[in-house]
Formats: sequence, C-alpha cells, structure tokens
Amino acid sequence: MTVEEASNLKLKVKTLANDVQSISSDFTQYKHLDFLDNDIKSAGKLAFKAPDLVKWGYETPFKYAIIFKENKIYINDEGNKSNIDIGRSKLFKQLNSLIISSVKGDMFDEEKFTINYYKIDNTSVVHFSPKDEKLAKFIKTFHIKFNEAADVVEVKMIESSEDYTKIIFTNKVLNQPIDEAVFNN
Repeated sequence: MTVEEASNLKLKVKTLANDVQSISSDFTQYKHLDFLDNDIKSAGKLAFKAPDLVKWGYETPFKYAIIFKENKIYINDEGNKSNIDIGRSKLFKQLNSLIISSVKGDMFDEEKFTINYYKIDNTSVVHFSPKDEKLAKFIKTFHIKFNEAADVVEVKMIESSEDYTKIIFTNKVLNQPIDEAVFNN
C-alpha cells in the first residue's frame, strides 16, 4: 500500500472508530494449532458497548461466554461461572484494551506497534506487531482486515508459536442500542 493509501485508511478507520458506540455482530472463529490437522471452528455473537464492555458469546460447538466489564473478566462455561480481576494486572489490561481496539480497528499507535499496510483485492490488511516484549511473548502480530468502508471484517491474532486465532465478522451492526443485560454475567 502506498503511504497515501495507508494514511487515508488510517484516517477513515480512526473516524469510524471514534463514532462507534456499539457493535453487534455474528462471528466465526478458527483456532489453528500446528499439531492439529484441522482448525477448531466455533461461532457466536459479539457485543461491544463503549467505552469498554465486550461480550464474546459462543454458541457452537458449545455455549461459552466471556465478558470484559469493570476491570474483570467474567466467564460462563455452560453454567459454570467464574471471574478474574484484571484491575491489578498490567498485561490483562493491555490485552483487554487490545481486544477493544482490534474490534473497532483503531490500533494505529506507532509507539506500541510496528505497523505494515497491504492492499489485497478490495480489502486493506494491516499488520500490528507489539513492541512491548511481555506482550510479544503472547501475541506476535495482529492482522486486521478492513472493507472499503474501513470497518473491521476479520482479525487474526498470531501467537509467538505461530498458532493463531482468526475471527471473521458477519452481519455487523454499528451504533444500535444494546441492552445492558447483555453484559450481565
């Protein structure tokens, strides 16, 4: 991608991300583990409400929900509930912030990431590699794919082991009311 194309994409993404107050979307997730022949596929619904409420609700092949809310991670594994206080963990706070930023697409912080821009067919793909050594031990790079409207359509998180998680978003709706009850654990 040319410098001008990258600059235009960055501006479009930042403008859209600043305007996003809520996101609801279906998603399909593929977990690639090098030692398995086939990727592990799961699907569900994402809900995001500004500034920092996120729910990943998995529906297949099993019911599982992860909610990021008030410096805690709430987990509901088919009725078995638990939570983790992330308020004291700098790494968990970083990961929570990255999840929110990646869903919105706004990770363009050159102090935190080495950023590379690519044009593939009618999409733009941006690679974000963390500069923080602790974070880089877990996540080698994020690949975020944007459509022509500069909206995130796919996020791929590649671990240092080269295993990865790819999430494809479909039926995405922005800025429609989301009931607070969605984020209850």
